[in-house]
Parts: sequence; C-alpha cells; structure tokens
Amino acid sequence: MSRDAPIHSWPGSYYINTEKRWETGTLSLTRTMVRFVSNQSKESLTSFRLSRIMDIKMESSSFIFSTLTVLEEGNVKHWFGSLKPNRVVVYNVLEHFWRERLLSPGSEARGAECKPSKGSELISLVAGAQRRLEDTGKVLSHQGEQFDNAMQGLEKIDSDLGVADKLLSELESPPWWPFGKLPWKTQQEAKAEGAARAAAHSAAGKGSGRNKVIASIPAIVTKGGDSDLKPGCLLVLVSSLEVLDTNCQLIHRFERNDIDEVRVHSPYEITVRQRFIGKPDICYRFLSAKMPEAMSVLEIQYRKKVEFTSEYTAFRATPVSSPCDTEGQTWNEGLLQRCQDTELPLEVPAGALSQLQVHVLQPSVSQSEAQELKQMLMQLKSLALEAETELERQDDVLNDLTSSTDRATMNVEKHTCRMKKLL
Repeated sequence: MSRDAPIHSWPGSYYINTEKRWETGTLSLTRTMVRFVSNQSKESLTSFRLSRIMDIKMESSSFIFSTLTVLEEGNVKHWFGSLKPNRVVVYNVLEHFWRERLLSPGSEARGAECKPSKGSELISLVAGAQRRLEDTGKVLSHQGEQFDNAMQGLEKIDSDLGVADKLLSELESPPWWPFGKLPWKTQQEAKAEGAARAAAHSAAGKGSGRNKVIASIPAIVTKGGDSDLKPGCLLVLVSSLEVLDTNCQLIHRFERNDIDEVRVHSPYEITVRQRFIGKPDICYRFLSAKMPEAMSVLEIQYRKKVEFTSEYTAFRATPVSSPCDTEGQTWNEGLLQRCQDTELPLEVPAGALSQLQVHVLQPSVSQSEAQELKQMLMQLKSLALEAETELERQDDVLNDLTSSTDRATMNVEKHTCRMKKLL
C-alpha cells in the first residue's frame, strides 16, 4: 500500500494554465500531498506537498465563478473550481491540515530508520509504567465493585428496616386511628428524606476530577453531511467528550456512558454517535491532523465502543514516513554538507570525522519514537486521571458506607426499644 491513501477527496475542476481551459476531476488530500486527478485521462494534473504551500484563498475567476486558489513556492498559483459540496468546506479542511502541518518537517525528512538505544529505553520504561498503572486500575476497579456490593447490601438492610418501621408504626397506632401511620410521623419522615436527598446531591457534586481535560485538539466538525464542515475543537475529558466552536463555546457534550459508538474512518477522522429510540441519533464527525493524539486516549476510554472501518486499513498499512522520500534525501545531503563545511581541527582523522557525521545524523530520540512516547504519555495521563476519579468515587462511597452503617445501627437500636415497649 502506498503512502498516497487520500484523507479526503472532492469532485471539482482544475485550470490548466498552459492550455487555458478547465479540466474536471477529483481533488484529494493525503498525508503530505495535495493532488488533482483528471476524470478523462486518470492522470495527475498537479500535485504538491503541504510543506510547499504558501497561502490558500477563496477567490473569484472572471468576477463570476467562485474558486479556491493555492499558492505554491516559486509563485506557482493553482486554481480549483466547481468544488462539491462547496469551496468553503474544502478550504476549511485544506487550511486546517496545512496549518497543523500534519507531519512535522523532521518526520518528512528522515532517511534510513534507526533505533537509538535512548529512545528504546525510554519507550520500554514508559511501557512498564503503563502496565503497572493498568494493573493498579484493575485492582481499583475490583475494589470499587466490592464497595458497590457493600452499598447494595446496606440498601437492602435499609429497605428491610423501613418495612419493620412500617409494621411497628401500625402496631403502635391507637385503635381509634383508622390509618396505618400517624400524621405527625409522616411529616417528620418526609423532612428526613428531603435532608438525605440534599446530602446525596452535595456529595455527588464533589466529583471535580470527572471534569478534568485529558486532551484538546483543533478539528473540523460536522453534525450533518460533508457540506457542513466547520472549524472547531474536540475536548476529551475524564467523563465526557465536548464539541466546541472556534470561540470555545460549547456545541454539544457527550457523556461517557451515553456514547454508543466511536467509528474510526482513518487516523485523522472519527465519528461519535449516541443512539436513541424513537428519535434521531446524535452524530458528530471530526477531522483533525492531531487526531492520533486523541485516539491514544479514546482507545483506552472507549475500548469496547471503538469500531475501525475498512477505510482505516488503508492507512494502518501505510507508514507515517517513507525512507525513500526524495525530500528526506535532500535534507540528509544538506546536513552532510553543513557537517563538511564545519571547521574542524586538523588533528581529527578521517575515521573520527565519519563517526562525528554519523553521530549528528542519528539523534538520541528519533521523531517516530518521540511521537510514540507522546501518545504513551497521553495514555498514562488518561489512566492516572481515571484512577484519581475512581479513588474520589470510592472515597464518597466510603463516606456513604459509614453514614449508612451508623444510620442502620441507630435504626436497629430504635426498633429494638420500640419492640421492647410493645412486649
């Protein structure tokens, strides 16, 4: 599989300046290139790198036709017209990926791959820490289940005590009162229940860790079809996903338990869906050059809800960088030239000079290793925040267990005294 798998494509037309005519075809965006292929000849009429783009504008041709222009290095201007669904959508996507640079210059310019020992050691250390944190999370989850089972047992005890209280009230009621409970006792119980609900509500508000931000990435967002792509932001929190506009105003919030599906179309495009019965689903589509950073977190948070489409396989088999990249060879040649132009003492032998060049060309941590470390650290952050949230929840459960146990003990003692009086 080549590295030219398109991220997005749009039908349109391209102006061939040498022949002074428009040619219909398909404009496509890949990881590193913008390409236009003719519908008739199936040949590429133009292709250029994202790194060579100088400017992207929406202009008019002959003061009538709306077009999109891309200015390439060397003052070469490309005209694209009749874009579907519209030129604003194409402009938003191209401008986003051009601005984010999808691949850093260093990653596009690497030569032969190497595995520096420092980078490998760092990755192994982070991987070990991640495994330990995952094991800790499993232990915390099991402990939380035990607490929940204890709470269910206490709720059953509380329910049984309520039945006992009702029976004792009927036994204590005077013979002239035809109803089960005395009116003043009903009012007291209603006040007690209201106080308990207020305490529970205040305890639920303590979970501030649930609103902590794990990752925030700029994205092109749409709720409908491809004709409504607009710039915005995707916010990944411990307990939810938030969709923001360019002014950081909330558009929609997906609670973590409400998300039914996270469909991955490519490493840069996902769809988040919340299903309903009897009304339309809520579905948002996100396209971002920094989506891999968010995916490293989403795969952990929604591991059972993430679904990879057939389109994703075209990208999974494609390397992020190519060792045979011409631009990478040019970069390496330039670096060698700079090394050779550097003034060195005359005592340095030729062998030492070649070792020096190799040392300069081989960084301690490569770009791919740095990207992998970044994603692993994002996963560690997500796991740590989830562990913190679980600990806060268990702390609240422990407080509820203590208060429920004290209340149950007090009710048992009170019922015992009432039963002794009846006897």
